[in-house]
Amino acid sequence: MTDAEQISFPRQFARTQRFRLGAPGTITPAPDGSRIALLRTRTGSDRATCLWTADPRTGALTLIADPVDLLADTGAEELTEAEKARRERSRTGAAGIVDYAVDTAVTIAVFALSGRLFTADLAKGGVRELPAAGPVVDPRIDPTGRQVAYLSGGSLRVIALDGTGDRALAEPDGPNPETVCYGAADFTGAEEFDRFRGYWWSPDGARLLVARVDEAPVRIQYIADPANPATAPRQVRYPAAGTPNAVVELFLLGLDGTRTQVEWDRTGYEYLAKAHWSEHGPALIAVLSRDQKSGLVLAVAADGSTSTVAEEHDEVFFEFAAGTPAWVPPVGEGRARPARIAPRGDSYRLLLGEDPVTPEGVQVRALLAVGPEFAFVTASMEDPTREHVLRVAWADGAMKRVNGLSGVSGASVGGNLGVVTSATLDEPNSRTYVVDMSAEQPTRLSVIESVAEKPLVTARPIELVLGERELHGALLLPANHKPGTRLPVLLDPYGGPHAQMVKAAHNLYLNAQWIADQGFAVLVVDGRGTPGRGPAWDRSIRDDFAGATLQDQVDGLHAAAEQYPDLDLTRVAIRGWSYGGYLSALAALRRPDVFHAAVVGAPVTDWRLYDTAYTERYLGHPDRQPEVYAANSLFPEAGPGAWEWAEPHRPMLIIHGLADDNVVAAHTLRLSSALLAAGRPHTVLPLSGVTHMTPQEVVAENLLKLQVGFLKDALGVE
Repeated sequence: MTDAEQISFPRQFARTQRFRLGAPGTITPAPDGSRIALLRTRTGSDRATCLWTADPRTGALTLIADPVDLLADTGAEELTEAEKARRERSRTGAAGIVDYAVDTAVTIAVFALSGRLFTADLAKGGVRELPAAGPVVDPRIDPTGRQVAYLSGGSLRVIALDGTGDRALAEPDGPNPETVCYGAADFTGAEEFDRFRGYWWSPDGARLLVARVDEAPVRIQYIADPANPATAPRQVRYPAAGTPNAVVELFLLGLDGTRTQVEWDRTGYEYLAKAHWSEHGPALIAVLSRDQKSGLVLAVAADGSTSTVAEEHDEVFFEFAAGTPAWVPPVGEGRARPARIAPRGDSYRLLLGEDPVTPEGVQVRALLAVGPEFAFVTASMEDPTREHVLRVAWADGAMKRVNGLSGVSGASVGGNLGVVTSATLDEPNSRTYVVDMSAEQPTRLSVIESVAEKPLVTARPIELVLGERELHGALLLPANHKPGTRLPVLLDPYGGPHAQMVKAAHNLYLNAQWIADQGFAVLVVDGRGTPGRGPAWDRSIRDDFAGATLQDQVDGLHAAAEQYPDLDLTRVAIRGWSYGGYLSALAALRRPDVFHAAVVGAPVTDWRLYDTAYTERYLGHPDRQPEVYAANSLFPEAGPGAWEWAEPHRPMLIIHGLADDNVVAAHTLRLSSALLAAGRPHTVLPLSGVTHMTPQEVVAENLLKLQVGFLKDALGVE
């Protein structure tokens, strides 16, 4: 019997990091089709991620760098606070080589490991350590393969590939250098705009576009470790709603020592959302106003001046999509043109310049790659639970599906090669395969092996369309369920923006299925504001988290019960994490007529405590709309327009990691204090040393078991 067969599913789920270990990831095809670089662990339970190359024609893997071997001289991997913060923002839970950067030809890779800098020859094999002035964070090789830039101690440094000439191009400066760093993403850039970098090489490797971040205006918060009272609290700067953000500036830094500031209206457009620099044009930056109703795409000239390439305005809010903006290579003697994704009508459409390329009804989610004739995007068509990889012709908008499976697909593209990863409802884990996209009909060349463990649970989601708003849902019943047997119900949502829980991917439902097998009907519902259904759907929750997202869970529950009368509406619970935790607490406190118990994980309880970019996008500025914040708070005493907690009281298990710097533990502690003052019994489970991710194996396993135990007691399940 294997180890996987001897352990429980919750332990396996935690040990394999949701079965992501062992699956190929961070994939980069070489433009000439000669090789594919990727990351993967050796097994499905090994956290040490290795760097490999794959043969596009056969899928055969060659090991390039093993972190265990590279750290044999020093022992276990050690992470700096800067690297821990970077991984927390990107939700990276693996160890070893978790990121790498390559030159344009994908012949050389660089990566950081335990604060040390390594370079790998992807064509011939072999790894060397460079004598960098570490600890090293986020190294990036220049496109020509001659120099490596990296971050260390707030500075941006450069070292030649032969290990010579290590020097700082920019170091913390100004009246408060301790609050300044160069080349790193600011908190809101990483957490809310998915911009995890703060510097970009020029195509010729002679200059860099570098962010200077000054956190001096950002208010200080203290995150303590009560389990170790002798340890001083950790000081973090957190931009809560309505308070100042970090000051983000951009500079063009030459390897020859030149320094030119990039000029734009930073007062009117204070958020740096995206950046792009390719050989087809000057650097592009995407900036947003504080209220996120206006956005600009700006081209950066050599003298630091900027010119407007595109402009967007939305009366509710606007967001720049993944992979945009980007220059589209010219055809023949033509000029490069900018591409982006923006709302047109009620669809997110791919634009070339100002001209829509994709049709109405196709919701384009991300731009993967651009060429002179085609773009490659991920998009949903008639069904938001399916995501396809599409090849789109710039000339006429003709679309060709690249993924052969119907489910949830993504891809990495280089030259004529695409590496597609697809998950379906029918089988666990995902498949990764190489596609030749040069022909009229994309052709599969090979499969890149995954060694992810096979789950001990087989999910059996029943896809549902619920109610007048046609909410998409999934229902999971116990494996041994006999029709006619009444089942207690657990709603298991996220329910907020930017996270879609109902998708055609088997592994999304493994946890829910395991809980169902303990004697529950588990219902997952995506309500208003969740991705995939277009601009109007996304914007329908503006100013109304509490009303819209909670009502959709109630409506989804009642519609499901009409279709499946075995759902016992006298025994209904809800559980969730982060926004889902907020939604779960909201359900128990406002709708005890529907919900009889709640598991509340890392909840936002008062939106004044959450970050600027996310909160103000949906609820506006708290000083200008205090009544909106009051209406969406969990606290009855929140201010004008306040409401009272409903009766009867329902049992709540509130869980929070005390090291969480995203949704800080103050949210839960204030809620607990308010519940105690109101005489409402509840249970608080504090997790010492745990962040918003809860990656620790034993913690994650036991959390799932404790939740099920609580739910059984609360709902009277045998």
